[in-house]
Amino acid sequence: MAQTTQFYLERAEEAAEEARNATLDNVRERALRSEASWRAMATRAQTIDDNRARRAQEVAGSPE
Repeated sequence: MAQTTQFYLERAEEAAEEARNATLDNVRERALRSEASWRAMATRAQTIDDNRARRAQEVAGSPE
């Protein structure tokens, strides 16, 4: 699932680039909001991946 996190981060970078190149305030603000949203999605995806990995490790280490 790291690919999903990477996808979100790539979209965030694209939005950041759009914000840097924007000449209109409303376009820049929209791009910055978009960047923040993509970064939040990446953080959530990474947290989910980390929790899944930790849980899998716990299950693998517990006696049945």
